[in-house]
Amino acid sequence: MNDDDPGKRLSGRVCLVAGASRGLGRGIARALGDAGATVIVTGRSSEAGPRTDHRPETFEDTAREVEAAGGKGHPYRCDHVNEREVDQLVSWCLRRFGRLDCVVDAVWGGNEGYDGERYPDGSAFGAPFWRRPVARLGQSFESGVYAQLLLARAVAPAMVQSRKGLIVTVGFDTSGGYLGDVFYDLAQAAMHRLTLAMAEELKPFGVTALGLSPGHVLTERVREAGLAQADSETPAYAGRAVAALLQDAEVARHAGRVLHVADLARHYGFTDRDGSAPPRFTVPS
Repeated sequence: MNDDDPGKRLSGRVCLVAGASRGLGRGIARALGDAGATVIVTGRSSEAGPRTDHRPETFEDTAREVEAAGGKGHPYRCDHVNEREVDQLVSWCLRRFGRLDCVVDAVWGGNEGYDGERYPDGSAFGAPFWRRPVARLGQSFESGVYAQLLLARAVAPAMVQSRKGLIVTVGFDTSGGYLGDVFYDLAQAAMHRLTLAMAEELKPFGVTALGLSPGHVLTERVREAGLAQADSETPAYAGRAVAALLQDAEVARHAGRVLHVADLARHYGFTDRDGSAPPRFTVPS
């Protein structure tokens, strides 16, 4: 493919996808690569060092997938709960590329150490709140809302100065019902309130912040656990949603909202990788 290929509709755009070693972040980075974007992919799981939960996937793998898809992939190791590392990441991006057109925050480490039945502290997902060690709440907030705030705080000055930019925070919508676990539900709700606050404060400067809520995603962990459902969607579905939003000249009308991937698929006319259009995710009652 060459840069004049009409399929490269995001050629020349510079995107940062945080938390892209695997799962949703990886799928989003790959989809942006499909559209021809330059994509900085970050994570902690590296070929050269430790990997979270001893998983095989790395952010270098993701960068290569971006390249194979037709984009330009740039791997960068970053612990997104470390303020210094986040600031250094953004400084590197701005020195190297001069700007960031879109930042997607798919960082989530709230379930690290979970083996499918228990967390390291012995508690189970969904156990009654009075039987849960409260320390789990701190980890959920640190790896979710705190990590998102650190990255947004680091990228906002450059976007405000250029009076343009898109910040997408990824998390499950809590407005439809309880997500089944007290700490997970609280962290996801706080992430969306942060997005709302950022949108209000960035709007006067031409910068848009919004939330993206996927459905039942067939990530590596879900696939290995045999938990696929009839309405499962691949991580590429969310990635195509981000690509569509980035191309929308009127994306500011979505500022502060939590947008469902399935709703965006109907609005913008894209499908999942297999041509299907998985429906909007609803929390089981």
